[in-house]
Amino acid sequence: MIGNVFQKFFNFIGSIFKGIFHLIMLFLLFIQKNIIIIGAALIIGGIGGFILDKMTPTKYVSKMVVEPNFNSVQQLYNNISFYNDLADAQDSVALATALNITEREAASIKEIFADSYSDENQKIKLFDEFIRELDTTTVKTIDFQNYLENFNSMDARFHQISVISTNNRVAKKMQPAIINSISVNEYFKLQKRINDENLVMQDTIYRKQLVEIDSLQSLYRTVLVKEADKPMQGTSINLAEKGESESRELALIQEKDVLKEKLVLLNRERANKSTIINVISDFPTRGVEMKGIWNRYLFILPSVLLVFVIGILGILELNRFLKRYSKD
Repeated sequence: MIGNVFQKFFNFIGSIFKGIFHLIMLFLLFIQKNIIIIGAALIIGGIGGFILDKMTPTKYVSKMVVEPNFNSVQQLYNNISFYNDLADAQDSVALATALNITEREAASIKEIFADSYSDENQKIKLFDEFIRELDTTTVKTIDFQNYLENFNSMDARFHQISVISTNNRVAKKMQPAIINSISVNEYFKLQKRINDENLVMQDTIYRKQLVEIDSLQSLYRTVLVKEADKPMQGTSINLAEKGESESRELALIQEKDVLKEKLVLLNRERANKSTIINVISDFPTRGVEMKGIWNRYLFILPSVLLVFVIGILGILELNRFLKRYSKD
């Protein structure tokens, strides 16, 4: 019985390989039968693709990396999508007005798109910042894997804007308009103003606390000096009071170090949020020529014709098979 079970199992595996081999042979016989038509499609597609590559203007790609602040990333993507819709519709007049360029330069734009720019290290930092804002109970129900599953392009810190155009200098000219389209938004301007006021207020509080700590330290030193100047009565020394004084002095020093670290973080935040959208990497003065076989008609056109011809021949072969099956 065990031998029969193994025999049936191996026969089943063998039938699968035989079926796959049979399908491969049928496909090869199909190619052999229609090799002339398929070869002609490839040759025609190659010639047509070569001609199109020579006739089509060279395309250039330019990229800019930005860091949106105050939750302005959604507005950025909406604006980029709007520009791309105008480019697809070939509405050079509206696109030129929106990007503050000439109509001829706007007509050269073929595509504008944005995508997130993040790696694993940045995702870990974002996750750390995310869980710090949650309460203890909620943090226990969320792990890094769950965070990654719900991570989308809007959550990334950096975003890359790409422009594909037949004019290799147009991207640099349209950069100010793209940035200003976010910066002129009244909501984001209000958020930035409130954030600046909060930073100034926090800076004032921290510096005031540092002054108070310096005053306390000076007071403790004065008290210790006066205590030391008093004549000693007998030979007893109060070690408890001395230890308590040193403990208070150490606590003040530690608190001062904490305030200094907070001031450093505050200055860093002030630098990161000095504008509504930070430009990490500008558009280059000249775009880079798009290369690669995937972007050439010499590869695209033969591939499309090959798929089309094989599809038509496959439908005709299926029709003949159905006719034979119907007669049988």
